[in-house]
Amino acid sequence: MNRRTATGHRAASPQRGRRWSQHVTETSDAMDLDQGVFAQSSAQAIARSLKRSAERSRRRKSDPFRSAMSMLNFYINRAGHRLPATRKRRLEAAKRALRQLFHRPQPGAAR
Repeated sequence: MNRRTATGHRAASPQRGRRWSQHVTETSDAMDLDQGVFAQSSAQAIARSLKRSAERSRRRKSDPFRSAMSMLNFYINRAGHRLPATRKRRLEAAKRALRQLFHRPQPGAAR
């Protein structure tokens, strides 16, 4: 039976739980991440860890840069409004650092 919330959205199924994004992160074919990668205190450290994981992974379906950036965006998007501003700034800085590590141009940069 589909339960609906007051806003008309389907309520989370008690069998599935509410941690599907954690399950996706742990079991997807994207790549294997170091434990606590997104909780690190430095944007550079986050970017280096993502780069290392993406280059070592044999389960990724795309090039290392796209896999690493996708995982970072997935984490930011799933955290949503619960992500504190300081952590969001650090993760956005990690995106810039990741682009530098992979020698990719920054968005909006003159070509």
